Amino acid sequence: MTDLWRLVGTLTWASVVDIALVTLVFTLILLLIRGTRAVQLLRGVTLIVLVVLSLTSVVELPAFGWLIDKTIPALLLAIPIIFQPELRRAFERLGQAGSLFRGFREEEQGALISSIAQACQRMSERRHGALVVLERDTGLQEYVDTGTPLESLLSRELLETIFFPNTELHDGAAIVRDGRVVAAACVLPLSAGRIHSDERHLGLRHRAALGISEVSDAIVVVVSEETGQISVTHNGRMIRRLDALRLETILRAFFQPRFRRDWLRWMPTLLRRSSKATAKES
Repeated sequence: MTDLWRLVGTLTWASVVDIALVTLVFTLILLLIRGTRAVQLLRGVTLIVLVVLSLTSVVELPAFGWLIDKTIPALLLAIPIIFQPELRRAFERLGQAGSLFRGFREEEQGALISSIAQACQRMSERRHGALVVLERDTGLQEYVDTGTPLESLLSRELLETIFFPNTELHDGAAIVRDGRVVAAACVLPLSAGRIHSDERHLGLRHRAALGISEVSDAIVVVVSEETGQISVTHNGRMIRRLDALRLETILRAFFQPRFRRDWLRWMPTLLRRSSKATAKES
């Protein structure tokens, strides 16, 4: 205890600021990678480092120590490559820091969400496939350019018309920006992540929904042409087997300003509710 007080007594204001800045940096890093696949990678790297330090501190291992010394520089160079998607997402979040929530007033936003939910419910009943991308802070212009420009006010009738089978625009994604369908028949990137065993049967529409959610903060609504099931994807995660009411509730939760800061707190709850609903249906 005496040594602790002696150590505290040696601290200066510069030392306190130094420690606070280091703590702030690590906290920001953890917040930026929270909810991404980088968390699992970071755990693996941390575990390896702890094992190596334990071995080298307990037993004298010259050859193994030499190998570690030569490997660490290569690992430092490999980290930006391994964490490339997560680093991109982190810099995007930094660029969004301090920005105001973009969108309509609450009542206008609610009307748009209701239109999307009603359209998806009707398309689900008719087994009309649909893929609706709701742009948020990450710009999707490069994907908008792959489709047919519309710049039309979003409505239930417009979405149902776009995704009516055998029309020119039904095969692809409709991208919504600021309450307007800016383009339809857009081409999206397929998911680059690992597909879970219960998702291997998903078609290209669902894989594209996962793909665009992995490279942006967009919210994607999918209606399956085969089963009529409604799903929502965000940040590489999918909530499946929704009805119009649950879809509207989830979209309202996503587009609340507070959700931008702590979406991870909502996602497990939404996933659990979806899983419980699926279990009841089965």
